[in-house]
Amino acid sequence: MPRDLDDDEAKSTLPSGTVIEPLADGIDPESFTPRLLALLSNALVWRESHELRRRFGLGTNEWRVISALAVRPGASATEVSDFLVVNKAIVSKSVSNLIARGLLILSDGPRGSRPMYLTADGARMHDEMLPISMRGQEIIYSHLRATDVERLNELLRRMFDDMRSLAMSEAEAHDGISPNIGEFAHTPGTIGPDANRE
Repeated sequence: MPRDLDDDEAKSTLPSGTVIEPLADGIDPESFTPRLLALLSNALVWRESHELRRRFGLGTNEWRVISALAVRPGASATEVSDFLVVNKAIVSKSVSNLIARGLLILSDGPRGSRPMYLTADGARMHDEMLPISMRGQEIIYSHLRATDVERLNELLRRMFDDMRSLAMSEAEAHDGISPNIGEFAHTPGTIGPDANRE
């Protein structure tokens, strides 16, 4: 039976030129702000999704649609997609799930549009789900003063606008097309049971 190679012996079998030591200009994961923001976002989404599924059998995407219609009753699926900055297919699937649960209804609108409204059960579901989502915000607020929160939200909105502009200009420069920013904003980075849903 062949013996196991120690670390140095294993490295000696690698092809010439293989990088076996950290690069001098590699990103420091403890100080790279985009990574830290992604980790926090992923943790917030995972925890919220886990609790929503455990308690209500619904995920974060369904909650996003419910919360959007709570402040924009009568919005269409396209309008909700634009408002949430998520792919239309995700909204469509969530809408179907909510209709099946009796939490949302579709109406007939002008020019073939389909306005959406929460039902009475949908409104009650919103009120029951809201504290779970707000808990994540409370954790963030616990580390900030009120003026810090306002400044942070302002900066985050400006950063998102900058990233959206950068993504669109790069896509147009390389591919000659303008990307769907909803797809850009929700391209991977989730963890947990809803990883394939976000």
